[in-house]
Amino acid sequence: MSFIVGIAGGSGSGKTTFKRKLAERFSEAEICLISQDDYYKPTDAQLIDSNGVTNYDMPTSIDEIAFADALSRLRRGETIERLEYTFGNPNIVPKTIVFRPAPIILVEGLFVLHHESVRKQLDFSILVDAKDVFKVSRRIRRDAIERGYELADVLYRYENHVMPSYDRYIAPFSSEVDIIINNNSNFERAIDMTAAYLHSLL
Repeated sequence: MSFIVGIAGGSGSGKTTFKRKLAERFSEAEICLISQDDYYKPTDAQLIDSNGVTNYDMPTSIDEIAFADALSRLRRGETIERLEYTFGNPNIVPKTIVFRPAPIILVEGLFVLHHESVRKQLDFSILVDAKDVFKVSRRIRRDAIERGYELADVLYRYENHVMPSYDRYIAPFSSEVDIIINNNSNFERAIDMTAAYLHSLL
């Protein structure tokens, strides 16, 4: 039976980096990485705000049913294939991502705690947090480089989509998670401690 670890946090908090660095402490046979980012609904199914801007920072942006089902299937020992989600970036050719079952499954995403069907499957939960000044600067670097957004667009989305979503759908779970990791500077010690705990389960 797989041990499922949920990693949540606001946009730019560093949850994806934490997941990647933590996974480096394990072999491919020991760990599986799966992200809610690969389970976004198509762009034409996303909510549009009053100014006509697509809002990807809502729980309804994610195909919760498909994601929860993928976790269940991985836990049963099944292999999952999923087409990469590119956030509408025309410069990226989506590739097929393969998720293989493993003793440890790292589940990462904005709403892994908010979505009850996902949260109920978690054996251990982590919230990665950081001050807004650090989160917005990381968001700017990511969206400008990886997704081709203009600076004004990034700042608009952060103020009108990201921050309200964090306050409503992510922050309330800070009192329920197993650990909160501060990522204002780095989280190397937290990675060491988490890796040691997970290795003790293998």
